[in-house]
Amino acid sequence: MQNNYQNQQWFYVKRPDGRVSNDHYELRETELDGNLSTNEVILRAKFISVDPYIRIQQHERNTYDVPHPLGIVQRAGVVGEVVASASPLFQVGDWVSAYSGWQLYARCHHSELTKLDPSAAPVSTALGVLGMPGRTAWFGLTEAGRPRPGDTLLVSGAAGAVGSLVAQFGKRAGCRVIGIAGGAEKCRFLSETLKLDGAVDYRAHTTPEALSAAIADATGGVDIYFDNVGGPITDAVIPLIKRRARIIICGAISQYDGGLDKPDVGPRFLQHMLFQRATIQGILARDFTNRMDEMLAKVAPWVKNGEIVFQETYVDGFDQLPEALNSLFEGKNLGKLLVRV
Repeated sequence: MQNNYQNQQWFYVKRPDGRVSNDHYELRETELDGNLSTNEVILRAKFISVDPYIRIQQHERNTYDVPHPLGIVQRAGVVGEVVASASPLFQVGDWVSAYSGWQLYARCHHSELTKLDPSAAPVSTALGVLGMPGRTAWFGLTEAGRPRPGDTLLVSGAAGAVGSLVAQFGKRAGCRVIGIAGGAEKCRFLSETLKLDGAVDYRAHTTPEALSAAIADATGGVDIYFDNVGGPITDAVIPLIKRRARIIICGAISQYDGGLDKPDVGPRFLQHMLFQRATIQGILARDFTNRMDEMLAKVAPWVKNGEIVFQETYVDGFDQLPEALNSLFEGKNLGKLLVRV
């Protein structure tokens, strides 16, 4: 006789027009049957990821995927512990990562799980530097950005999960790296902890012209722009690109609270792309999923040796998941935001 598990699940039940809140979710308590079929495993979540892409999936129109369906558990990456197993590959007590969503317990086929080694790195890094954000940063910069020693790399959202890694990878590639972030504390983090060559606080500038002037002073022109933010910040950057500049569009978090359903129309940057013969490329983590081992072979030793800073911000409590997602758009986190359950 197997144990049953008292489960909690956040169901996504209403599409938000702007900022997401508890009104768009429903917290349900259910009992998970512990009887397993062959090769099934029950996972107890310990860390649940909240990421900007979740908000993209909640828009009504197709983006890079069909919209997240209403009435199902919110999808998300999870790190947790195996509490029951009918698989020869996993034992009770194993740490694993999975895409099992916002629920305390999940029954998974063993093919859906990746075993983690706690002695190699903190297991939470499977949702950060050694997970999807790390993959995005590594391949986005190295393949789309094509960094060269001496290039000036500008990163927006540079204190976030992806941006903070892009900045460090750029330094290791020999670039001069400038980060853009919101607030003095984040800019100190960029300058003092990540040792970047400069930091621009976009909140300190009240007009687009002032922001653009500050970025120009800090960079002297931009060879590579890794964009996580979009909106007015990117408007301020584009006139500063150099000839043959590479622009990587990783995210546009400034537009996610409704801006994707009714996006701003105005290709104001196209003349600059022409004048500088620049390239612009969008990148998604999913494009490089099958190359995860390639990234880990490079980055995991840096993590183990303490050569990469992987800042993590924790929110405690399963009931805090919707509010944690909301906080991403208020810029409250440094590095990777995780909910500890």
